[in-house]
Amino acid sequence: MGKTREYTNGEVTIVWEAKKCIHSGICVKGLPNVFRPTVRPWIAIENAGTDALINQVKACPSGALSFYMNDKADKRAERLNTKIEVLENGPLLVYGTVTVTDREGDKELKNKTTAFCRCGGSGNKPFCDGTHVKNKFEG
Repeated sequence: MGKTREYTNGEVTIVWEAKKCIHSGICVKGLPNVFRPTVRPWIAIENAGTDALINQVKACPSGALSFYMNDKADKRAERLNTKIEVLENGPLLVYGTVTVTDREGDKELKNKTTAFCRCGGSGNKPFCDGTHVKNKFEG
């Protein structure tokens, strides 16, 4: 089982699941003062406001980053618009809640952001596992 870490500013808690991370760097590019891969702890949650943190976590293509509001009455973690984005030379990102049905008919509910493989090389199809970087996928 991969490690899971939680970071809180008292209002929001960011959850990081290492095994899901495909190292896209979107979090680092978006909030470099918060997401610092060469420093421990690597998430400095105090370096951004709650809304900026939420928006950046929602952009995570693998779902390795998620969040929950510490105040149970705050439903911001439950509101997602469905959006699809094609990353240049990378996966197809689906933001929102989707049900994925595999070839055997098994269904899996995915929430937040799901990265689907476009390069054909993923060892975890239909999901992206970052193989496109190694394969130098262009598309």
